[in-house]
Amino acid sequence: MKKYSLFISLLALLLTQNACNQEYLNPSAASEQQVVNSPDGLVTLVNGLQYRYTFGRTGVIYNGVAASGLATRELRVLNAGNTDELFLEQGFASVQGSNAVIRNLWTSAQLTRSTADIVLSNANRVITDAGLRSGVVAYASIFKALSLGTMAQFFQQAPVATGTNAAFVSREQLLRDAISTLESAATLIGTTPPSAAFLSRIPTGIDITNTIQALIARYALFVGDYDKAIAAAGRVNLATRSSFSFDDNSRNPVFETAFSNTNVFAPTNTNFGLPATLAPDAADRRIAFYTRSGATATQNLGTGFYTANTAPVPVYLPGEMLLIRAEAYARKNDVANAVTELNKVLTKTAAQDAWGVGAGLPAYSGAQTGPAVLTEIYRNRQIELAFQGFRLEDSRRFSRPGPETTPQANAERTRNFLPYPFTERDNNSATPADPTN
Repeated sequence: MKKYSLFISLLALLLTQNACNQEYLNPSAASEQQVVNSPDGLVTLVNGLQYRYTFGRTGVIYNGVAASGLATRELRVLNAGNTDELFLEQGFASVQGSNAVIRNLWTSAQLTRSTADIVLSNANRVITDAGLRSGVVAYASIFKALSLGTMAQFFQQAPVATGTNAAFVSREQLLRDAISTLESAATLIGTTPPSAAFLSRIPTGIDITNTIQALIARYALFVGDYDKAIAAAGRVNLATRSSFSFDDNSRNPVFETAFSNTNVFAPTNTNFGLPATLAPDAADRRIAFYTRSGATATQNLGTGFYTANTAPVPVYLPGEMLLIRAEAYARKNDVANAVTELNKVLTKTAAQDAWGVGAGLPAYSGAQTGPAVLTEIYRNRQIELAFQGFRLEDSRRFSRPGPETTPQANAERTRNFLPYPFTERDNNSATPADPTN
């Protein structure tokens, strides 16, 4: 990811680390105007979106995995000296707007969204080459959508624009804006594919066409647009990988910070922190994919996609697309099609999966009812998509026992939504009241 060095310099000119009530452009600096008025400058900003989104302990990936996993008992803290992670594990009232994980998640997502907006606002005006413009717009649209979708997974509301006292919109609107952005990008690249010249100037790994459809499917499911989710997931080529790439300069953030050591957090257990009623089948081969065999309580169980500094992290998994279709069919009361899609996940072997994630289990033989099938879909989402930051969203959507549960020890999540970070509240008078839990 050596392409990022120039981006970092330009980012320092364009962005600040403050809340989204701050303007990110400084009109008095000529160098900033050169960036937004130059095709090369916009390509450089686009090239750095992945860096902003994924980088280290401040990026969205680490903090999304940490916040979701710790708030749902999927992960456990190994060293109580990591107080922000510890408070998330404790959950309930221990989670405050001063928490660094929450602050970094919010800030990185908003800065990524803001940079993408800068690119999208200027691409048509500045870039005359159609293939270059198509690539720039599509790539920026992916990261804008990822940022909006991530905010919707963790917060009840968030701003979608940069400005003084920026207004907040509902999480439903965040998801719909993400989908709309992606659909516009899909139309553009369907007419004019990104050029080879553009693709050679961005980090390798992300398959633009398939990623756009996969994210439409993901966020359409979250917002309850089941027909759109089914159609978009069906358009994804499940044999094609799409990933965030890393190297020794920009490292896999979960491996570097957590799974490579016994100092931050680890998987709760080889049952993925699920209650006994949802524990995976002992023969499920995904257990060995995501956790280390023979690990003791003082070791880190985590493997999966966090095995080395250079290990790529999938933007989506083939199994996610199958489970999106299964869930959407089930919620439409089409149990037969839901079971068909679910069985593709259950019976899939590692050799049949683009990323080597295979359960190798028999087909579903449980009750052929909507509630029973949905429970099995939930179980498989937590195994197939382990440690990827989805469990908090899933737990709410499937109405699993939450923070209102009595006794609290039976809660499968300790928060419904996260509070807003103090960095936003202190700088934006439009910040809503924190959710009660």
